[in-house]
Amino acid sequence: MAQVTVTIDNKTYRMACEEGQEEHLSDLAGRFDRYVGHLKNQFGEIGDLRITVMAGIMVMDELHELQRRMRGLEAEVDTLKKTRDNALSQVDKTDHDLAEALSEVTGKIEQIAGKLSGRA
Repeated sequence: MAQVTVTIDNKTYRMACEEGQEEHLSDLAGRFDRYVGHLKNQFGEIGDLRITVMAGIMVMDELHELQRRMRGLEAEVDTLKKTRDNALSQVDKTDHDLAEALSEVTGKIEQIAGKLSGRA
């Protein structure tokens, strides 16, 4: 396990993480520290625990909104996939119908050619 020291609200915390995740954990802690700093600037000193809880709730609200948007995008992707599949199915049917029509026209042309060559 790797060890990382992060700073949140001017307090340092030593944390463990998987090898290779040190920078990611430091970045996350930095982002969370910005939430805490924003709230401290907005509300002043109202207690570390209260500020931390408020910052956690802000993060969860942001996560909830992103999840809601992701569900909407997933639904849109599903709709687009169905539309694509229907279009491809229609193209296949059109190709099949066109091939049959061309085959029928070819047969008629051959019949006409046969009749014309019999006259000659």
